[in-house]
Amino acid sequence: MQTLTKTKHVLLGGVLSLGIAFSVQAAQDPNQYVQQIANQTLDAVKQNPGARSGNVGDINAIVNQYLMPHVNFERTTRLATGQPWRQASAEQKSALTNAFKGTLVRTYSGAFKNVNNSTTINMLPFRGDANANDVVVRSNIITASGPTSVDYRLEKVGDGWKVYDFSVEGIWLVQNYRNQFADQISRGGIDGLIKSLQR
Repeated sequence: MQTLTKTKHVLLGGVLSLGIAFSVQAAQDPNQYVQQIANQTLDAVKQNPGARSGNVGDINAIVNQYLMPHVNFERTTRLATGQPWRQASAEQKSALTNAFKGTLVRTYSGAFKNVNNSTTINMLPFRGDANANDVVVRSNIITASGPTSVDYRLEKVGDGWKVYDFSVEGIWLVQNYRNQFADQISRGGIDGLIKSLQR
């Protein structure tokens, strides 16, 4: 897959700021939801020198413990894959979702090097209907190099929220990967895409 710009390397760091394992009611303001889990998870990252140095094993542990319970990653992968997702077998869908997650962890592992004790997350005023089933929450991640705009798309699931897309400086993850996925699928099908992501 093609190398992403330095700005986009903040993506996983931004999204990783979302996960923390506690129950949040859907009635809660979406900004409060993101702010609570972001601040608690940021503290966890700050206390993990292995993750901040780019250790993929430590990053995977953080992703699995703090992020994955709050992300509909299958939907993320389905949206990035587009129409070919419908023709994929259940095994291919599972393998593709896992390979995509692994790719993101490896690609954005360097983002953790920007996290230090002065890193903070500032929520921007919420726009839209907080009772809607699909909302966008906006924030800035403040590091020593300055602020970076990170936005999140959330869907209401039962009594809680799940993240399914996010952007850095207006570059949405799903859209960014959709063209790359389409190119890989046109050359090697779903299996070709899975192998490419695994590489």
